[in-house]
Amino acid sequence: MTTAILFGSFAVLLLAGVPIGIALGAASLLAIAYIPFLGFDFYALGLVSGINSFTLIAVVLFTLAGSVMSRGGISRRLIAVAEAFFGNAPGGLGTVTIMACLFFAAISGTGSATVAAIGLAMIPALARRGYDRAYAGAMVASAGALGVMIPPSVVMIIYAVTAQVSVSALFLAGIIPGIVIAIALILYNIYQTRKGGWEAKGVAATWRQRWEAVNQAKLALLMPLVVLGGIYGGIVTPTESSAVAVVYALLVSTFVYKELSWRELGPIMLQSALLVSAVLVIIGASVAFGRIIALERIPLELSRFVLGITDNWIVVLLAILVLLLIIGTFLETLAAIVILTPVLLPMVTQLGIDPIHFGVIMIVALAIGFVTPPLGANLFMASQVGGIPFDDLVKRIFKWVLVMTAALLVISFWPDLSLILPRLFLGYGS
Repeated sequence: MTTAILFGSFAVLLLAGVPIGIALGAASLLAIAYIPFLGFDFYALGLVSGINSFTLIAVVLFTLAGSVMSRGGISRRLIAVAEAFFGNAPGGLGTVTIMACLFFAAISGTGSATVAAIGLAMIPALARRGYDRAYAGAMVASAGALGVMIPPSVVMIIYAVTAQVSVSALFLAGIIPGIVIAIALILYNIYQTRKGGWEAKGVAATWRQRWEAVNQAKLALLMPLVVLGGIYGGIVTPTESSAVAVVYALLVSTFVYKELSWRELGPIMLQSALLVSAVLVIIGASVAFGRIIALERIPLELSRFVLGITDNWIVVLLAILVLLLIIGTFLETLAAIVILTPVLLPMVTQLGIDPIHFGVIMIVALAIGFVTPPLGANLFMASQVGGIPFDDLVKRIFKWVLVMTAALLVISFWPDLSLILPRLFLGYGS
């Protein structure tokens, strides 16, 4: 009965349009009221302990760093580098757009920031080159999902905290799968540009022009090396690296590029704080929710039920992928991770699936939800920055989703794509 109250009330509140954090909290309180040996202090303790984590500071600071970089001229210079090197590649400006998203993903940490920073410049440029505007918006929305797959990633940090795995190992594990998704998107764009008769190639840049673009963007390009190099060089922790990212972005944007004034810093910090506060409410509320799930032995019972039907890890993993793709369509990604990880992780580890590999699978599957209607955050952002009707984007997005899903299957059933770098650089699993 407690399980029915917990999940039933949560579902009803979500359908009624209640914000996710409040829905999680209200459902938890209703379940606690039904359990005779629990008091409401159980919820309060869960709420406080859920956000009392040193690692979560990185979520705040990486969000701030992404906002600073999108305002400080860094994204524009990354786009220039992508166009210099890939403007003459098959797929033309579409390939440039996806590569620019890949570059920006390596410094932003979030999908929405990547869509906003790249979409503002690239959607109009793509339309001028003959691309259908809705197609261009769908492409930017899809490539923006790389923001949570390529480290440093806010979503990866949340999974690492929830699953109690190494942030550094998860960061390394996301690099190759993120590149696999980017390659899949580029190949699909090449096919569509040829089929649609849009420009296939831009003007080839000379090596001098490429050098000038790299020289202009050298400090922006160094940022992933500074942040990730500090982590894997043992100089800073992943949390400390987020502070390095903020300071680096501020110094480059204000003193070198001089495109960000100190007056703008206050509104940027306020905007970042508002974004993060909503995330922290979800995380805190979900801890009590997760503890009730544990008390009710839901993970154990689910494992017994599924493994009673089949112990074939391929069948189980396929079922989990379908579940994640469906849930990612309706539920915000961070909430899905903190709710589902305690439920699914014990089951997949029992089947021999590595928790780091499963983290990558989960993040990529839920990231596809960023671009899947009706609640795809990247779709709303692309619609806003590109001035594209949401319905037009929806019509164009489904083929992109299919391409990303096909790449997800490759990542899911080829564990070495995720685990080779953690094993090589961190000795993970040895």
